[in-house]
Amino acid sequence: MLLLGASALPSLSFASLIQGSPRVLQMSNIHTGETLNTQYFDGRQYQLTELQKINHLCRDFRQNEAFDMDKTLFDQISAIQQVIGCDNQVEIISGFRSSATNKMLSKRSEGVAKKSLHMLGKAIDFRIEGVPLSDVRKAALSLKAGGVGYYPNSNFVHIDSGRFRTW
Repeated sequence: MLLLGASALPSLSFASLIQGSPRVLQMSNIHTGETLNTQYFDGRQYQLTELQKINHLCRDFRQNEAFDMDKTLFDQISAIQQVIGCDNQVEIISGFRSSATNKMLSKRSEGVAKKSLHMLGKAIDFRIEGVPLSDVRKAALSLKAGGVGYYPNSNFVHIDSGRFRTW
């Protein structure tokens, strides 16, 4: 697996990685078993029907509630895949979370923020099939495009569209 770290890409920014090119994602939801192959951006504009399909895939499966996810999350995932050099399936662990689900999860785990960006559709937890989690994390960090959380014991990386920070 090819991984180009931040030091190998000093002149490439998150915006330059995704600028003007069609964006395609193969995705699955590990909880529902649903899969989606989508071109959500055609090189000029976002495809609303495709974004709705992604929103459905990323819904709070416990409440069966969808929400308009921040499309820059999908752009971040596309850029992460470019940095890594793969287009393997993206396995969604958690996208949108209703306040009820977030409250329930925060009672079970200290790692769940009470005011999580998941509740605003601005965060996603995922892994990329066949790619070491540490490589996904390194690629996400190289973008400096939002928050990056690393959860190797739970086997996922968290990204969000907030300010750049890491944990």
